[in-house]
Amino acid sequence: MKSVNKVAIIGTGVIGASWAAFYLSKGFQVSAFDPAADAELNLTTRVQTYLLDLFELEEQKQSDLESYITGLLNNLRFYQNIADAVKDADFIQENGPERIDLKKQLYVQLTQNCPEDTIIASSSSGLKISDIQQDCVYPERIVLGHPFNPPHLLPLVEIIGGEKTHTKYIQDAFEFYQSLGKKPILIQKEVKGHVANRLQSAIWREAFYLVSEGVCSAEDIDTAITNGPGLRWAIFGPYLNMQLANQQGFKAAMHHLGEPMSEWWADMKPYTLTEEKIEMLDDATQQFVNSLGDKNLQLLRNQALLKTLKMRAELDLP
Repeated sequence: MKSVNKVAIIGTGVIGASWAAFYLSKGFQVSAFDPAADAELNLTTRVQTYLLDLFELEEQKQSDLESYITGLLNNLRFYQNIADAVKDADFIQENGPERIDLKKQLYVQLTQNCPEDTIIASSSSGLKISDIQQDCVYPERIVLGHPFNPPHLLPLVEIIGGEKTHTKYIQDAFEFYQSLGKKPILIQKEVKGHVANRLQSAIWREAFYLVSEGVCSAEDIDTAITNGPGLRWAIFGPYLNMQLANQQGFKAAMHHLGEPMSEWWADMKPYTLTEEKIEMLDDATQQFVNSLGDKNLQLLRNQALLKTLKMRAELDLP
């Protein structure tokens, strides 16, 4: 892979700004573009907030907080047009709207204006790269580089190419993210939603169903996850947890739990969101949120993530 000195961030909302902070913290020059009004101001504000997290996570000793943030912000430049933002970019992280028509138009612009060997990685939550790259020049360097929110903290990046992507660029993207301390996984087959979002959506589906059917409250659902399996999932995933479910390992656990799990799956009804259900679920959620008072939930989440990431690193968890 060619040397990367400048990363272009296309789309500077929550995900794009988080990526920008991450790349700045790794010493890159960052160029950014977003057509939205006030995008530049919002980007700077968000990046400053995210750099506070990274200062703590990286346990900076060589500088004080103010000089750390000021120094990194000097490497961030916002452009008023997409061509200037990507014309000399060595790597592009795209974070545009999750609409295939807009993605395809965007990628035509990107591929026409950036160097022909620059990798373009999409943060798309569920769209297929094969669909995105259809109308592009040099489509072989377009890959998925899907993070988990917030990407300046969470290590996961899902990587896969499309039908026209060259394996070299897939491997280069994998190694690039890995070199920055990310935990990339290489997906072998394109599916809607990729891997992590499909797993997450399976949980959400049942969580929404249980509340809709009056089985329990939104607060009960969150309590069940955060005080039960969620604690284990922050340490090991479903396969290693199943390995530990029986002293004889995974197969023995499956022989013990397989039949009842199959019965539970059969009892899980199809569930489709409607406006009425969304309103009901939002009411249930806001009731829970309001019960928490004036707590800054995003701040609490990020503080807990920082401690969890440090714990995982100390224990060298997989």
